[in-house]
Amino acid sequence: MIPPFQSKQSVQIAAPLEVVWEFSMDLTKIPSFHPRVFKVDLLSGKSRRGAGVAYQCHLVGSKHLCTEKDVELVPMEKFVTILPEDTFGISKLLPGYRVETTFRKVNERVTAVTISHYYSTWSLKARLFNLIGKRKIARETYATLNSIKAQIEHGVSGDRE
Repeated sequence: MIPPFQSKQSVQIAAPLEVVWEFSMDLTKIPSFHPRVFKVDLLSGKSRRGAGVAYQCHLVGSKHLCTEKDVELVPMEKFVTILPEDTFGISKLLPGYRVETTFRKVNERVTAVTISHYYSTWSLKARLFNLIGKRKIARETYATLNSIKAQIEHGVSGDRE
């Protein structure tokens, strides 16, 4: 059962779908674009996303870790990631936390990327956290998407020169 939808953030990237998809498949690039991650351990021994592939993110400015696992991948369309465990309590506070990243070709040179968040807020503590946390999650997701956009667009324009 999929937990309730909570929020989504989107960005359009001036690059073909194939370029955006390929960039997004490389787990070793996460620290280069995610503002809260400085290191990724490849728990499954694979550097590319795929159903069942797990990895652990080390968070900037702390000793906190979060384990993420891709549970679904539809080539050139989407991947779905869950948060089975972490050291700061989000996986317990927001059960079933699930992130769906979708890719849509706008035209030959532009790709839309959307990140949607799903999680349950059954407890009072979770509902209170969500009042503040939902906005923070949205801000961090936009920062991540904008960093991906900047890196891909810089790389695409750099390849053409």
